[in-house]
Amino acid sequence: MNIRDAKEQIKNAITAYFTKDESGDYIVPIEKQRPVFLMGPPGIGKTAIMEQIASELGVGLISYSMTHHTRQSALGLPFIEHKIYKGMECDISEYTMSEIIAAVYDMMEETGVEEGILFLDEINCVSETLAPVMLQFLQYKVFGRHRVPNGWIVVTAGNPPEYNNSVREFDIVTWDRLKRVDITPDFDVWKEYAYQCGVHASVMTYLEIKKADFYIVESTVEGKSFVTARGWDDLSQMIQLYEKNDIKVDHKLIEQYIQNPRIAKDFSVYYDLYLKYKSDYQIESIISGEASSEIKESAKKAKFDERLSLIGMLLDAVGEDLKAAVESGQIMKDLTATLVEFKKLISKPKKVPSDIMADLISERRGLLVTGKKSGTLSRDAQYRLKQQIRILENEQELLLGVDKSAEAFLIIKKDFEAQVKHLKESAKDAGKKLSNMFIFCEDVFPDGQELLIIVTELTLNPHTSTYINKYGCEEYFKHNKDLLVYDRQKQIEAELAALKLD
Repeated sequence: MNIRDAKEQIKNAITAYFTKDESGDYIVPIEKQRPVFLMGPPGIGKTAIMEQIASELGVGLISYSMTHHTRQSALGLPFIEHKIYKGMECDISEYTMSEIIAAVYDMMEETGVEEGILFLDEINCVSETLAPVMLQFLQYKVFGRHRVPNGWIVVTAGNPPEYNNSVREFDIVTWDRLKRVDITPDFDVWKEYAYQCGVHASVMTYLEIKKADFYIVESTVEGKSFVTARGWDDLSQMIQLYEKNDIKVDHKLIEQYIQNPRIAKDFSVYYDLYLKYKSDYQIESIISGEASSEIKESAKKAKFDERLSLIGMLLDAVGEDLKAAVESGQIMKDLTATLVEFKKLISKPKKVPSDIMADLISERRGLLVTGKKSGTLSRDAQYRLKQQIRILENEQELLLGVDKSAEAFLIIKKDFEAQVKHLKESAKDAGKKLSNMFIFCEDVFPDGQELLIIVTELTLNPHTSTYINKYGCEEYFKHNKDLLVYDRQKQIEAELAALKLD
């Protein structure tokens, strides 16, 4: 199955294992919970989906690669314990707590998170001395005498033997204790993740043209030649950082991540061509509605591969503004709840408004630290919380020296309303750019499949689809006749009505 289906299977299993009876006990006791085993090629995104699942379910996540562990670190160190049995004194050997089990208890102590996922990667690559210990763990969830605490689900992962020479084949006894989920690479599914994470447009458009280059593992006379989803993701991040720092992206950088000579060379050539297209087509002028007749004529004459690149650049440019509008809307929604709480607190006597705001800021900083440490907050959620803290800090400064509750609330309300106004204007400007992109493409590609590609990609991208569902886009709905059109204006009014402090 693909990585999206695997994620759903794991999420469903974890939800089932977390189900409790009327007494508050887990219906499936921990020793009966089969650990999930993700079997798939390297760099496919196994760790990434575990992070997503943890944040979506609001539970903790602890990850370990078992290739880094010895029998001693996994099982614990032996020590001599002096005991008396029926009057007879004797020394027996016991074991200290496993580093892995201890990490679970540490997280529970430090964050207060009582439920979570213990993710053990490369579990079928453990050493020969550790193998019996792992078998016991998979069956009973214990290392030595110490068990995984209730409320923590075990998920494991590993690579098939053809990808890793260190793999140890499990026997039927072991497999019979696991819930096995096999994963295969799928570019179209990976695209959804790529849009969510903001993978560079050059990578997206190249792979759209050459989907076969998405994931390859080959054996050559010089050794293994490979390209993985992780490689493309990591290369994308480096391209963005190089561009931000005005560092040239060259073939030497690309081949460090794309470890297949042909594909590294092809992408290197394409990236240079991508930069040329970006300069020639003046993307910003197109989405601003100011494309020249020369640009339009060039687009009309362009070959299909060049058109795909142009579409990718347009979607990337528009997508950034749409994503910013969606994130700002969510930040303001979260901020509304915080400021409503602030309004209640300042009504209490002997409460200094700036001190109350300081307390609210401190609480959210604590949530950020706990969320990052436990894995319960996604990166997007962390970003929104950081932005909310920044806004609250600015508002705290506005409250310095203000003693009266009514005056303090008016100051906060005025600042809040200014930010909501800015949000509306930004969302409107982003919508204009989206419309301008459609208008340009309707003009230069009236009879081609380019507009269908644009609609499809806008639908796949969670940020752009969220924007369109919230604010609408006439051109999008016109080109997507199968979409159920509903009265979005009422939804918008309801959203904006919620952003009030009265």
